[in-house]
Formats: sequence, structure tokens, C-alpha cells
Amino acid sequence: MFSWLVRKVSACWRPLSRYVPMSKDEDDVYLGGEDDPFLWCRDLEKHSCGEFSFAVVQANHVLEDHSQVDTGREGTFVGVYDGHGGPEASRFVRDHLFLHLIKLARENGTIDEEVLKSAFAATEDGFLSLVRRAFGITPSIASKGCCSLVGVIWKGTLYVANLGDSRAVLGHIVGRSNKIVAEQLTKDHNASIEEVRKELMSLHPDDSNIVLHVNGAWRVKGIIQVSRSIGDAYLKKPEFALGPAYPRFHLKEPLRQPVLRADPSVCSRNLQPGDRFLIFASDGLWELLSNQKAVEIVHNNPREGIARRLIVSALDEAARRQKLKYDDVKKYEKGARRVFHDDITVVVIFIDHEMLEGKLPVPELSVRGFIDTHGPSDFNILQEVAVKTNSVK
Repeated sequence: MFSWLVRKVSACWRPLSRYVPMSKDEDDVYLGGEDDPFLWCRDLEKHSCGEFSFAVVQANHVLEDHSQVDTGREGTFVGVYDGHGGPEASRFVRDHLFLHLIKLARENGTIDEEVLKSAFAATEDGFLSLVRRAFGITPSIASKGCCSLVGVIWKGTLYVANLGDSRAVLGHIVGRSNKIVAEQLTKDHNASIEEVRKELMSLHPDDSNIVLHVNGAWRVKGIIQVSRSIGDAYLKKPEFALGPAYPRFHLKEPLRQPVLRADPSVCSRNLQPGDRFLIFASDGLWELLSNQKAVEIVHNNPREGIARRLIVSALDEAARRQKLKYDDVKKYEKGARRVFHDDITVVVIFIDHEMLEGKLPVPELSVRGFIDTHGPSDFNILQEVAVKTNSVK
């Protein structure tokens, strides 16, 4: 039944207008990015408890960021998957993690932190199985990995799970001041952070090379900055070791135990009246904008196109650091733009508390970023449980 539903959903996906419009009404507030050939957005859509804005900009020759928003009557799912070494792992996570989550939630009759962890574990197992099948023909598949950030709003509770250095930031109001404050909900699993380096050294006390400072940055085994991911099989299982033919990924000493982890940091919180919105974004945004700057941009501007506005603000900053303007950056082709910025994905989820109370109708929508497709969402858990219960009777 579940696989039939997946096929049905997939058959309904259809393309949308791919990039931001080239023209605008005179009354619109200028956001920027309208003529950027590598910027895609959905300026404003509805979700289970409010509205959301979604934007992606490509920098790499092949886009390594994949992403999705799934919303139904029972909840909202956000996924930001930042690939490295290529798009294979991030694309796999996009296609499988949400489906694992829904399957497990139906089996358990709920969503909680353990269900989220299990969905990540099933996705990691699935990708490593793919690596195992392909390794003999394409050994480089072992070097593909993905930072994965997931947010789920279900029954008034927010769940966030994270591997790597994408980030979820909450904007909430303090008291009656209307002052917006940024609260980072995720931990960055990046060796540039001293706490992460200490964690790695404590887990690998006999490995003096577990973290090395290479090319101006701290890296696990001198290779990779993130300490947790899906994929990167060559850093987890000795059978996927890459030889000298792959010098960037070759380990001089045999792997005795995994040096990267695939268990996410998970947190949950009941949404509070002062909670206004959430920003889910790949690290390309946070390299250019601080948490507080990002929430102030969202708080002080109209909702329409706010994810695009965040990306344009980041690209303005990227250009400024090179003593250029964003218009100059737009002239560069994909691949060459990587000199200025990374692939960037941004999803802004607004929280309208009257919708949390179930007073307004909720759309059922599944949107995949940049590849520009949408269809009906498969986000229904309790209904599916009820159907199974009735059939047993």
C-alpha cells in the first residue's frame, strides 16, 4: 500500500515556472535576483500552520544542494540536504529520508525524536547499500556525502534533527518589546569548532591525526570539515577505502573505526506564542550572514519572497567581500561562481498560531527545491493508522 502511494505521488509531480520572474508589478517591493539565471524560488506558499518561502541558488557546476517541503493536514516537513563530493548522496537523502520518516511514524502511530533518529539510520543504511552495490564499478561513490537538516512540525511540537553544518534558527519575540531574537536550534558538526575537535579526539585517543589543520581549516583526517554526515563511506568502513588513485580521499593508515558519525543531533520544543518563524538553511547562507542578521531581515520585511531576500542579502555580502557588486557575480557561470559563494538553500517557515489550533484549512503540497516540481504530499500518519485499525476490526 505504501509503495503504491509513493508511485501515485510521483506520477503527479509537475514542473513549475523555474526561476524568479523577469518582471514585477509596480507595487511590488524590489527583492533582487529577478535576472539571476541560477536563482530559483517559491516566494510564498501555505503549510500546515502558516506560510513558507523557499529559495535556492546554484554556485557549483552541478548543484549539490537538494531540498524539499512537504505539508499536509497533519504537519509540515522541511529537508535541507547539502551534498559534498557530488550530488549523489544529497539526492538520495531527498528521495528517501521523508519516506522512511512517514513509514516509521505510521508504524509507531506518532512522530518523536526516536522516530526521527530511526529515519536517519534507515537512510544511511540505504545509501551505504547503494555504495556497496556500485563500489566495484564506480569506487568514487564512496566519497559522496551529505549534511542533512530536517524539521518537522507535528501536533504543535517542533522536531529538528541535524547532521553536519546546515543550521536551523528560530526567530522569536522577547516579552512585549517586539524585539526579534535569534535562537540557534542545531549544533554545527564542524571541526572548525573547538568542542567538535575535542569530541573527535576523545573518541579517537590513539589517532594523533584525527583532526589536522590543512589549507587554513581544521579537518577530520585532514580531509573533511564536517564530523557527521550521511554517506562518506570511505571514512566509515574499511572495505570502502580509496587507494592512491584518489589522492584527495586516500587514507595512509587503515581505518580502524568510523571517523565520521551518522547519528543526528535531535531536539524538540513545544511551539510558544512568541515563536514567529524558522529559518532552515545550508551553511552557504550562514557563512555570509549571522543568525541575528538573518532573523532581523525576516522580521523587518514582507513575507513574500523572504527566502529570496535572504539569499540576495548573502550574495550582496559575498560580492562586497571581493569588492564587487551582486550584478558582477551574476555574470559568472555556474562552477565559476563557487569562487564567491556556495550553493545556498533557504526555507523560511512562518508560524501562525491560529493555524496550529486547527482553525484554518491546510494545503497538501510537496515541493522540491530548484528542480522545480510539486505534487500532493504524503504527509498523513494518523489517518493511515486509523485506516489500518478499522481494517483489522
